[in-house]
Amino acid sequence: MMSALAEKLQSVFKTMRGYGKITESNVTDALKQVRMALLAADVNYQVARDFCERVKTRALGEEVAQSIRPGDLFVKIVHDELLATFRQGNFELNETRPLRILLCGLNGAGKTTSAGKLALFLRKNLHEQVTLVAADLARPAAIQQLQTLGKQIDVPVIAPQSGEKILDYLRRVMAETSSIAQKSITIFDTAGRLEVNAELLDELKAVVEIIQPQETLLVADAATGQSAAEVAKSFLAAAPLTGIILSKFDGDTRGGAALTLQTLTNCPIKFLGNGEQLPALERFAPERLVSRLLGMGDIIGLVEKAQQEISLQDAEKMATKFRDNSFTLQDFLDQMKMIRKLGPLQNLLGMIPGMNKLPSSALDERALKQTEAIILSMTPVERQKPEIINGKRRQRIARGSGTTVAQINDLLRRFLEMKKLMAKLTRGGNSERMLKNLLGRMGI
Repeated sequence: MMSALAEKLQSVFKTMRGYGKITESNVTDALKQVRMALLAADVNYQVARDFCERVKTRALGEEVAQSIRPGDLFVKIVHDELLATFRQGNFELNETRPLRILLCGLNGAGKTTSAGKLALFLRKNLHEQVTLVAADLARPAAIQQLQTLGKQIDVPVIAPQSGEKILDYLRRVMAETSSIAQKSITIFDTAGRLEVNAELLDELKAVVEIIQPQETLLVADAATGQSAAEVAKSFLAAAPLTGIILSKFDGDTRGGAALTLQTLTNCPIKFLGNGEQLPALERFAPERLVSRLLGMGDIIGLVEKAQQEISLQDAEKMATKFRDNSFTLQDFLDQMKMIRKLGPLQNLLGMIPGMNKLPSSALDERALKQTEAIILSMTPVERQKPEIINGKRRQRIARGSGTTVAQINDLLRRFLEMKKLMAKLTRGGNSERMLKNLLGRMGI
């Protein structure tokens, strides 16, 4: 996410760190590059210009003149201004119970899926009693989609009766949900359109009047681009937005929607959709986003992902095998599966400081699949004792995995090198350098 923008900003920072002192001339040049980088990332022009003006005002201020390393302080100013922007508003959901949450947005933004993700998040992480209301009567199959999601996450779904009009339906729902337990949350998945139009906004106003939601969340696609400004202003005029769910955040987007939406609506981004699976919803943390944007990684986010997907017992067992030098090819295969549970490799490495600078060729998921195919073509004994794999065995494994003997030889060589490296890693050392070496040993 935002890797292109992060790369451009880091290039500007590198240049600024080379100056002995900051002058109006080099600040102007640097901010021109920052502005171009923001615009290329689809940040709204006005938002990019205002942001750069704030940075310029601070960068030419007294605090820079007194700085020992003004280039580093310029980086800090950009960091602080981004953080200040994303910190606006209240990131927590309203504490009122019963709580009514209305989701709005355009078709294709992932609104219905986000409703399911949010319901699961609230039930699983906050132990809330959640009810979903199918209030999108405009899109074919929207009701069925929400009902399917509800079954998957064990959350009840209220649906309209045959021929029931939207406003009559919602009045009935409001009467029914008033008797739900005191600590309950009702999520309304409202209708969207392919584009912002008067019909959509008029219906949304009427829906808001009936539901009287304490939270109105705009679901916006992270790849919205320059149209994010129009979308934000239109929905803000029709409904009392209290926050934003930025969906499809894991996609290969340029990242401008986050900054544009946050600035133009003055509404906090409350949740990020980071994948297609229902558990792939997380609270928005400004510090983590800004750190990743500036190439500082997101170790906290990585640890949280690991805690969700990898048991402490499995991790300790693996570490013991490394220390005892009893790590086998079967363990290697298990470890790869463990890593892949955490999500796409590109997203995973983006959370590690410095790893976002690896070339895209170093993040080849196909290499992992090829390695997996080779190991799966081995017998259990061969995985435990790779030293017995002679020429004939290598030919058989190559045929079974659709690879060559040379590739088998390369994997076995890399496996032995990785065992030695991981033995050192468990005893301490420079983890970033060792991780880069490890990726090389794994062929990714």
